[in-house]
Amino acid sequence: MTGRVLPDFAKLTLLADKPYTESVDCGVVKEALMKWSKLITLLVVLAVFAGLAGTTTKKLWDGIPLGLDLQGGFDVLYEVQPTETEQVTRDGVLATQRALENRVNALGVREPNIQIEGTNRIRVQLAGVENQEEAKRILGEPAKLEFRAPDDKEVLLTGADLKPNARFQQDQQTGQILVAVEFKDPKKLQDVTTKYLGQPMGIYLNGEQLSKPVIQSIISNGQATISGMANPKEATRLATLLNAGALPFPIKELSSMSVGATLGQAALQKTLYAAGIAFILIFVFMIVFYRLPGLIANIALLMYMYLLIAVFRGMDVVLTLPGLAALVLGVGMAVDVNIIAYERMKDEFRAGKTLLSAVIMGQKRSLPTIIDANTTSLIAGAIMLWFGSGQVRGFAIAHIISVLATFLTAVLLSRWMLMLLVRSNLVQNPWWFGASKEGESK
Repeated sequence: MTGRVLPDFAKLTLLADKPYTESVDCGVVKEALMKWSKLITLLVVLAVFAGLAGTTTKKLWDGIPLGLDLQGGFDVLYEVQPTETEQVTRDGVLATQRALENRVNALGVREPNIQIEGTNRIRVQLAGVENQEEAKRILGEPAKLEFRAPDDKEVLLTGADLKPNARFQQDQQTGQILVAVEFKDPKKLQDVTTKYLGQPMGIYLNGEQLSKPVIQSIISNGQATISGMANPKEATRLATLLNAGALPFPIKELSSMSVGATLGQAALQKTLYAAGIAFILIFVFMIVFYRLPGLIANIALLMYMYLLIAVFRGMDVVLTLPGLAALVLGVGMAVDVNIIAYERMKDEFRAGKTLLSAVIMGQKRSLPTIIDANTTSLIAGAIMLWFGSGQVRGFAIAHIISVLATFLTAVLLSRWMLMLLVRSNLVQNPWWFGASKEGESK
């Protein structure tokens, strides 16, 4: 056995077979145990990750909200218009944006995207809306409600006097369609009904008369009903508009784009299918060209994808088709980080370095290049996020998250796992770490 290098498990076996009285090098035993502890640590980490990813990935993925291009919806661009008495200002555009947000919230749409573009334009993106035309009607209608005196000129009350709890009702005896409303200041309604008791009061929506009931009693509790709707659907829509409030300025639709739910799901499936093929090719490439380090890189890549899914779910980031494309692109960038490091390792092998020395120096000398490349990529993503809008911002957000995840998995975790494997001495042949035969013989 002279001149033969034994792996650590063989050393431990030989030491265990020695008689108790025979002198044993405690340093050798300690060194062997420490090296095996590296391997055990690596296996424990992999087992924990496999268990965590296997039990939570689907739940996390299903909880990520999808954009309109992946689950259907519509994108509409509005222009805020001036009124006869007031010009559009920045504050007016902001107030209109808030009013649109209130209306979208009344629709119950999850993760709406309502952004101001330019000086007087507002883009609304709603995903998962089944009745898109009805949603656009609710968004665009002014909802200017007025209660007028018998001359139909003097405005006594407006929609601004109402609490946001309007609701559809139907008279149990007559079957009449009603909208129940409640006023913020009951005293104000009481004063109006007292003054105009026995007289008609016109109720107008956007300048059109809904009804003109006669005030038959003094209302002191602030609760009243509006009649004149043709059906429950119209009454429900009116209640939604009243709860959302009137638009400060009229808006004009400039453009709109609709995506069907079926088309969105087809786009998602095709993108995921393409991503799956890319993953398989990358996995094979890394193992063929880089062997054990390639396997480590593939494991880090799985950790990278799991981390991205967890971050998207935790931050409630809306996943769009460009965002999904950015994540697939990020896979290539994450692998590229490892390729840079492994090629530097090969250079060290060619220079005649030992296995441990080649791995350490290769990782060390590749780090500045990796940091520079990813920093410039982060800068590009930040610029797109700052100046972009709509789907460009979605791409930028996904890109920035993927770059940061790359630093954590491909730069830190991958290097740490590779060092655990090397220091365990489980495999000592440099060929398994990407060295060529020439490098191995030096």
